[in-house]
Amino acid sequence: MPVTAPFRPFKIPQSVLVVIHTPALEVLLIKRADADDFWQSVTGSKDSLDESFVETARREVFEETGIDCAPGAALADQLQDWQLENVYEIYPRWLHRYAPGVRHNTEHLFGLQVPAGTPVRLSPHEHTAFQWLPYKLAAEACFSPSNAEACLLLPRFFQQSGQP
Repeated sequence: MPVTAPFRPFKIPQSVLVVIHTPALEVLLIKRADADDFWQSVTGSKDSLDESFVETARREVFEETGIDCAPGAALADQLQDWQLENVYEIYPRWLHRYAPGVRHNTEHLFGLQVPAGTPVRLSPHEHTAFQWLPYKLAAEACFSPSNAEACLLLPRFFQQSGQP
């Protein structure tokens, strides 16, 4: 009997980017397991078209870092929808994950403030390391221009949220 690969549905070209940060504006970056030296914030695609961006953000944060910001969790109120979206061309190395002809992704931005010292539990099949960096250094370390820009926007959204 022939062995077949399991069916993997195409990724939905709608994703989230969540900049996780401390009150001192240190940003959590995680290193991708499938790409050398690619540092990024939490990111991921919707699992279904009817999944909201907020649901996607909460799920991805937990899957990739072990940080719980689901409704009822201590950090639930710290997830901030920045009401911004980026549309970008999908990197050629990942086009095979999308349906034929799909070339662009829409990325919705969020911020998540966590206390300094928040434990991080990586998903080893997705990420191999993490680091906390001041937001400007985090922007320099990001491989994605949209992620770098999001890190640089952090002070603006931190002030708007009513924080000191």
